Amino acid sequence: MIWLTWRQMRAQTLWTAGLVAAVAAYLLYLGTDIRGAYRTDITDCTARCDDAAHAFGDQFGSSLLMIGLLLLAGPALIGAFWGAPLITRELENGTHRLVWNQSVTRKRWLAVKLVVVGGVAVLFTGVLSLLLTWAASPYDKLIDSRFEPLTFAARDLAPFGYALLAFTLGLVVGVLARKTLVAMAVTLLVFVAFQLLMANVLRPHFAEPVTETIAWADANTVGQIDSFGTGPQGTGIQEYDISGAWVMSDYIVVHKGDGTEFTETDLDACDVQGDNPDDCMIAHDATFDVTYQPADRYWTFQRIELATAVGLAALLAGIAFWRIPRGLN
Repeated sequence: MIWLTWRQMRAQTLWTAGLVAAVAAYLLYLGTDIRGAYRTDITDCTARCDDAAHAFGDQFGSSLLMIGLLLLAGPALIGAFWGAPLITRELENGTHRLVWNQSVTRKRWLAVKLVVVGGVAVLFTGVLSLLLTWAASPYDKLIDSRFEPLTFAARDLAPFGYALLAFTLGLVVGVLARKTLVAMAVTLLVFVAFQLLMANVLRPHFAEPVTETIAWADANTVGQIDSFGTGPQGTGIQEYDISGAWVMSDYIVVHKGDGTEFTETDLDACDVQGDNPDDCMIAHDATFDVTYQPADRYWTFQRIELATAVGLAALLAGIAFWRIPRGLN
């Protein structure tokens, strides 16, 4: 069975292995380059270090983003081109009449396919995930935004679960659809929808977020205000960063000491008086509430996401084992 599986999957495996090897070689080069630049521009920096940090982020941000996008797309492609044709190819070519009437049972045949082909898919994705995590570690340490959707799903443990889930999804869709092209298209659509659902709906609720009231005097000690002023939603903080945390508040209302909202009129009064904006806000005893997921929850979220993907893959595999002995004659 293992030899037969290799014979059937060797073209996809060799092409994918070549692509993985090329990307892995680039990541080794990129990781070395990032570490050299980090040591020279950041660790040994003595003057204009903020400018050096921005230049470092601009230099490597695009490359890491593109590799991250490839790693996000990889599991979907594996599900479509590896998982979906696994059953449909046998049905469309009629080879299932021979393959499933040998001494090897259908369930054993399916188990070997899942372990061998699915294992290789997870291995390829995992290698790239670990290499990307290693290559990007100085950049991630400096930028400190591991909760960003594209970063979170392309680093550490999450890609392992995504690869297994995508492959199993493709297999089950193939069992149900029985047509290769249909199964490939449905697998891509469903898996992309799942990734969007995970990032925007499920992941924010893995744990109850923390809501903290911060005095304006401590605002740039706890985190950093990127933008404050009058916008479409009124006067408030448009973006607030806490090191390593996932800030979930897009727009933050600022309150004065008496509990009323800080308005555009108050802001104009500060300008008329010629006060420094920070001094004016402190004089009004300004505070604001920020909701966020703390930085120390990163690995908890990674494990939850991995467990979710593996659990769904196990459920889908159960459906395949239940379905394949029935009705696919």
